[in-house]
Amino acid sequence: MGDRDADPPADDRPSSSGTAGATGILRAFVEAVPTATLVCDPDTLAIRAANPPAADLLGHDRGTLTLMGLPDVGETDRTVAGEPVAEVAGRASDAGGPVPDDDARTERFEWDVRIGDPGLRVDAALHTATIAGGEWLVVGFSDATARVAAANERDAERRLVDALAETVPLALFRCTEEGTLSRWNDQLASDSGYEPASLSGTALTSLFDEETRDAVSGALARVYRDGESASCEARLLTRSGERVPYRLSIGPVTDGDRVVGAVGVGEDLTEASLREERLAVLTRVLRHNFRNDLNVITGFTGRAIEAVDDPDLTAELQRVIDTAERLLRLGETSRKVERLLSQRPSPRPVSLVPAVDAALESLDPAIRDRATVEVDVPEGLVVSAVPFLPEAITELVDNAIRHNDADDPRVRISAAELPSESWVSLVVADDGPGIPPAERAVLTGEETSLEHASGLGLWYVNWIVTAGGGTLDIAESKAGGSRIELSLRTAEGPPSDEALFSPAERDA
Repeated sequence: MGDRDADPPADDRPSSSGTAGATGILRAFVEAVPTATLVCDPDTLAIRAANPPAADLLGHDRGTLTLMGLPDVGETDRTVAGEPVAEVAGRASDAGGPVPDDDARTERFEWDVRIGDPGLRVDAALHTATIAGGEWLVVGFSDATARVAAANERDAERRLVDALAETVPLALFRCTEEGTLSRWNDQLASDSGYEPASLSGTALTSLFDEETRDAVSGALARVYRDGESASCEARLLTRSGERVPYRLSIGPVTDGDRVVGAVGVGEDLTEASLREERLAVLTRVLRHNFRNDLNVITGFTGRAIEAVDDPDLTAELQRVIDTAERLLRLGETSRKVERLLSQRPSPRPVSLVPAVDAALESLDPAIRDRATVEVDVPEGLVVSAVPFLPEAITELVDNAIRHNDADDPRVRISAAELPSESWVSLVVADDGPGIPPAERAVLTGEETSLEHASGLGLWYVNWIVTAGGGTLDIAESKAGGSRIELSLRTAEGPPSDEALFSPAERDA
């Protein structure tokens, strides 16, 4: 392309007014303009002068530009809007006038000067000006490539967000700084029963009934005041007057340190509430009948054992009692699992010594007396765990004793802070036969279905540990039995009096 700063041929073509030597004046004019500028003949659109910024932007030296017509500069001779550049230039020429910066006489358009990668799109502004006694068309350019690319990216992101908002089966919305709706998806309009257009400017709190509206106000207050996410459950009051159980999760939209709005997700809980209610009723009925019938089985079987003298028959009847008692324990464990999943407790600082003491106190005395339990847990160890941690320890110790056929079963509970100082290891080891591979496979992921009911207790322990952010590992102890290690995160704060559930709370 040559030197972009090269001077155009000094042939001093006549200007539109017929004045010779105007080229030098035009060159001086554009040289004084700091932005990319061309001067064209308003009749032929031939380029008469170009400054260095124009040469740099358009990719041609100034000599080449003065051999071109204005429509030749672009990839096509049409604007991005599809209008011929010559027609736009004609309008600018017809407007005329001596004041070059009068916006009323300026024609503006976007133009693809170069298509491809990299492309070049410019913003062009055309107006006429009186220079050297003649009327000329002055064309200014600015690079619009980055702006257009950013706008296209924003449009693409907005289309993606809109598509996701309409695909997700949840109500999505955005509120202004005043807590009124500014954007929402169709699901919110469908849930509330209102026409989409009528939701604009509606206060979010007004969509809920008077009894639960304060919960929504409180959640919004935490978002706007503290800049934190908040959630609540309330009853959505539909346009037809129906009250729908609803869960809201709301987060802040910030501009620097200032909260300027909120975004949220709403979920209709009608089906979930009905399902949970029905499952709760079914579970209570089944558990009650399950427990009662198994108690009948153990009672009658025990009486039968007392009434027979046949050792073989007595052994078989005892197996019936053992099986019934195992099923009773399974039912009790399932009740605990149901409670854990429904309450979804949050981790909190828990001191290990009181947790181990509480675990041993709640152990069945008949089981506790069958074994020697050693405890080596240093004072001062505080971990992050859910309040059900003592139940997990109880379950591990109970299993270690119950399934140990040694004459003098031994169980050791020990704890130590790991070298990283951010984790604590709590180990329950025994000298029994170890955990069957089938039960261990469920926890290690080698088996995906819980086909072995006796492993439910280990699942319960695992759920308690992972709910607090910890992990569970199963290995063989030095005595040949099982060694279960709970890796628990070190708590950041001191334990509170409410760190552990009381027996009444655990049995609730």
